[in-house]
Amino acid sequence: MNRTLLFLVATLFCGHLMAQTPIELNWTLEYETDSDPGKLKQAEAHVPGAVQLDIAKAEGYSHYYYAENWKDYLWMEDHEFEYVGRFIKPSMQNGDLLVFRSLGIDYEFEITFNGTKLLQQEGMFTPVRLDLTSLLKVQNEIRIKIYPIPKKHPLPADRSQASASVKPAVSYGWDWHPRLVPSGIWDDTWIELIPETHMKEVRLNYSLSEDMDEAFVKAEALGNNLSGCKMAWILSDAKGNMVDMGFMRAYNDRGVLYTKISNPELWWPHDHGDPYLYTYSIELTDPSGKFLQTMEGKIGFRKVKLIMNEGAWSEPAGFPKTRSVAPIQLEINGRKIFCKGSNWVNPEIFPGIINDDRYEELLDRATEANFNMLRVWGGGIVNKESFYKMCDEKGILVWQEFPLACNNYEDSPEYLEILKQEAESIISRVREHPSLAMWSGGNELFNSWSGMTDQSLAIRMLNSLCLELDPNTPFISTSPLMGMGHGHYVFRDQESGEEVYSTMSGAHNTAYTEFGIPSPSSVEILEAIIPEKEMWPPREGTSWESHHAYNAWVGETWLMPDMIEEYFGRTASLEELVERGQLLQCEGYKAIYEEARRQKPYCSMALNWCFNEPWPTAANNSIINWPDFPKPAFYAVQRACRPVLASARNFKLVWKKEEQFSTQIWMLNDLYQKIEQGVLTATLVAGKKKVDLGTWEFGALEANTNMEGPVLKAQLPRWKADRFTLQLEVEGHPEYNSDYTFLLSGE
Repeated sequence: MNRTLLFLVATLFCGHLMAQTPIELNWTLEYETDSDPGKLKQAEAHVPGAVQLDIAKAEGYSHYYYAENWKDYLWMEDHEFEYVGRFIKPSMQNGDLLVFRSLGIDYEFEITFNGTKLLQQEGMFTPVRLDLTSLLKVQNEIRIKIYPIPKKHPLPADRSQASASVKPAVSYGWDWHPRLVPSGIWDDTWIELIPETHMKEVRLNYSLSEDMDEAFVKAEALGNNLSGCKMAWILSDAKGNMVDMGFMRAYNDRGVLYTKISNPELWWPHDHGDPYLYTYSIELTDPSGKFLQTMEGKIGFRKVKLIMNEGAWSEPAGFPKTRSVAPIQLEINGRKIFCKGSNWVNPEIFPGIINDDRYEELLDRATEANFNMLRVWGGGIVNKESFYKMCDEKGILVWQEFPLACNNYEDSPEYLEILKQEAESIISRVREHPSLAMWSGGNELFNSWSGMTDQSLAIRMLNSLCLELDPNTPFISTSPLMGMGHGHYVFRDQESGEEVYSTMSGAHNTAYTEFGIPSPSSVEILEAIIPEKEMWPPREGTSWESHHAYNAWVGETWLMPDMIEEYFGRTASLEELVERGQLLQCEGYKAIYEEARRQKPYCSMALNWCFNEPWPTAANNSIINWPDFPKPAFYAVQRACRPVLASARNFKLVWKKEEQFSTQIWMLNDLYQKIEQGVLTATLVAGKKKVDLGTWEFGALEANTNMEGPVLKAQLPRWKADRFTLQLEVEGHPEYNSDYTFLLSGE
């Protein structure tokens, strides 16, 4: 869309606008270019969107994701831009208000209306609401000046430039994100005509009794000119049946109601129950009883805690006990949940073009993958409202970080003032969503490359604000804390030579909140982003490097062509490189997820780095390529995260012919129900040839428990094959079956 609509609103009913024919507000963008300084240009503006995309279209730029075209956009970082919107004054009744609203403008900006400055603001997560009524003319003009992106220092041009602002650091350049910093109107923005007497917002708070058979609800409505008005509260269940009602009378533009709900249906993550949502509505009438407005929304009742992991109190062994092992066991409604999921990043470089369809297709992928949690990583944006609504509906737990990552965020009064403003806005918007499971100050802040501690004023303030505004949701200072694991991020450690099998089986963490295995993207994606002359063989210093195949993290990450060749031999084609690299990612991710689950109950969480990506990478740790193309690893992870499965603890990838193969078998159960005893058969297969490895008659698995099985061994034949698989089959339960691929060496 290239237009924002001016809504002529008479009333609102059931949360939907009852509007006359809308008047179109056309946006244009005014700018100057480096190549033609002093000449003011205009472009059609898309709202929401980004100034970079509007200028690129006007100037005829090629798409930023192809080759190294993203570099053409860099000059825009240090320029000002101005959105201009014009409209004719609508017909208004006495007492009507004309209000400008925006849910997000990125990042520092100034708003003038008909030549009068109304607002200057820093911060993209604090919404804007401005009354335009007193300044209206027949012909009207609103201008939004966008300042250059914030930089703490001119050089180095990296993420450290974001350490004095609340601008997400990822766009300043990361190992999977180019240096492309968006700005502009990034969330819904509109002008509306409303009556003088109206509700602006509804705030809900509740607490559950100890046994969760009663919910104590506080409903609060705030608005304008509400004195003497009456508000009716109605709560309906998922079938539309009314379960509670009451009335509140407004004083000083505020109405409050306290009520109790008996035996509420509880909200659960999707793999543990029903993500049950009630619908509330508040109907406003004036002192004479005339209906004016209805506001409605959803509420889900749940109790969330972070508690000490089982066995964690024994660490450290001495006294006094410290916080060396932090509580990270999530408890929902009194039930310990093993969190299986991923790290969520911006699904687009430019957040203004993220829409509901993109959120829905990716969140559907998350439930398809058997994930019950997404960590919204602190280097990126706080998502648009529809993301959280969909997580509520789909039963996906959200670990929400504030937009701080891998920097030493300063304790200056100026920075803390903006952080406080932005954090209050973020908490106020997200806190009412039942999917919200925990807050975190940000990503990797307590490290040598960040330098923050729990005494840093930014961390202390965020903790204080969460306690004040959302006291019933857990808060941790950063991830990781002691006891939690970030890494490793490759199949085989480049220094020690250890494969993921041994690094994971030797690890001892309460939670694995980042880990990764890279792979190349599909051939189709590579052909869409790499020029044909650069396609084969891959080389540093080309579009392969710009798209993170080389020198993105350490040396050959994320493509790892030498490692692939060491495992498989010489690579003859692009197709062969992709297939081999993706096989390593599949087997590596299965090994990590299943080993993390085997370490339950001490371990309570496994979240890979990462789920999605904001643009098409040449190689990366993601399991979904931009915009929504699952890699083979997605399906491998999906099987590793099934609630119940037969699992193998494997020891290495490459085996020699006539070597004695060995593996240990397990049954894993994350369900809160008993799994009956059964028989597991293990078989080695190469082509049509098989070797029976053995059987295991396992006993019944109690709710939410695993069972350790035997180590099975067999001598490998001299198969004429370079690969073989281990197949685990549970008699009568094919949904529990698993398989693993290994390489076979003739040496």
